[in-house]
Amino acid sequence: MQDLLNIADKKISNRLFIGTGKFPNKPTIKDVLESTNIEVVTVALRRVDLTSKGDNILDYIPKNCLIMPNTSGARNAEEAVRIARLAQAAGLGSWIKIEVINDNKYLLPDNLETLKATEILANEGFMVLPYMNPDLALAKRLVKAGAKAIMPFGSPIGSNRGLKTEELVKIMVSEINLPIIVDAGLGKPSDASRCMELGCSAVLVNTAIATANDPINMAKAFSLAVKAGRLSFLNGTSIETEYAKASSPLTGFLRDDN
Repeated sequence: MQDLLNIADKKISNRLFIGTGKFPNKPTIKDVLESTNIEVVTVALRRVDLTSKGDNILDYIPKNCLIMPNTSGARNAEEAVRIARLAQAAGLGSWIKIEVINDNKYLLPDNLETLKATEILANEGFMVLPYMNPDLALAKRLVKAGAKAIMPFGSPIGSNRGLKTEELVKIMVSEINLPIIVDAGLGKPSDASRCMELGCSAVLVNTAIATANDPINMAKAFSLAVKAGRLSFLNGTSIETEYAKASSPLTGFLRDDN
C-alpha cells in the first residue's frame, strides 16, 4: 500500500516540501522541483508579481506542484490574514502557511499572533499550516483553531543548525493528532532523516538546498534522506540502550565453561 500523507483535501506522496527563496536563479528552482518530484512548494507572496507578463516565479513551478503561499513579512495576525486573503484572491488557492515574525534578530515566530491568524483564516475555509515555536500547549490550541498541520521549527530560519528542538518535536509528534512538519533550520540531509525517524510527517527545506554548491543534487540527497527516515520509522527504529548487547552468543562455542 502506498504511504500517503493526508493533509486537508490532499494526498501527498513526497514528504519533502521545498521553499523557493535564496536560489541563484528561477530556472534552478524549476530544475530542483522537477528532479525530485516535489509536490508541495511554498512561495512568499511578496516575491510574486501577479501583474508581470515577464519573469514570474510562478512560471517556474511545475503544474503538478501544490503552491502554498506563506505570509512572510507579516508582523502580526492582521497582516498575515491580509496576505492570505490577497493570495487567495490572486488565484493561489486556499492553502496558506502562516508565518508571523516581529523579531528581527532571531526571526522566531510569534505564537500568539499565529494562533489569532489561524483562527480567523480557518473559519474562512483556508487550509492553514502554522509555522510555530515548538510548544505543546500552543500546538493543542492551534489544533482547536482549525489548523490542518503543525509546523514547528528545527532551529532558527536559515541557520542550518539542524534539529535543535528535537525533544519538543518528539513530544508534539506523540501528543498532537495532526501531521507535524518540521520547518526551518535543517542544514543536512541527516537532519531531515532524523525528523522522519521521530515520526514527523514531512519536512520543509529551503536554505540548505538553495545555497548548496549544487542545489539539484542536494535536493536529491534530502529527498533520499526523507524516504530513509520515513522507512525507518515505519519499520520500528531500534530502541537505544545504555549498555552493549551482543548480536551473537558470547559462550558455548570455542569454550564451554560447564
